Amino acid sequence: MRGMSFWAALDRFLIAFYRITGEPVVDFFLGTFLVALLAVVVGEFTISLVFKANKKHLDRINARLEKLHRLSMAALAEGNEEAYRACNKEANEAFGKAFFNAVGLSAASLWPVFFALAWMQGRFGGIPFPIPFTPWAVNYVFVFLVCYIMARVIFGRVMYRLPYFRHVKEMLSSYD
Repeated sequence: MRGMSFWAALDRFLIAFYRITGEPVVDFFLGTFLVALLAVVVGEFTISLVFKANKKHLDRINARLEKLHRLSMAALAEGNEEAYRACNKEANEAFGKAFFNAVGLSAASLWPVFFALAWMQGRFGGIPFPIPFTPWAVNYVFVFLVCYIMARVIFGRVMYRLPYFRHVKEMLSSYD
């Protein structure tokens, strides 16, 4: 594999998913599902790594948010409108940071999808896949997205039974 480009190495690995049964149509759908499942697993693993790397930062943001919430509620209970507004403004800023950190974590799961689709473009771009009993056809992107959704649902149901992800669930549970 020395001197082999990234895409060539990726191609040698991923194309094996498309040669399992020897039946081209079955292999296409099975291979696409397996590539989608791989994208889901890699994405979830990425989220866990990013979460672990940023946990202290997220803890600080959430602690500040909780503190400001308590202060704003105390000011409201005392009838101090000015203090309430000041605390609430700070709390809204802290909430924005927490929210966009959560969005960033969610986005961390999607990067493998783009690599999978880029690879599939080279292999399956321009090949129409007819929809049975209709005059329409779809391309590899549609098939991949359907498989990705199915893989995400299935993996979501079993991921916390896997040792690594069970540990991640315990970490997230203690975080709540």
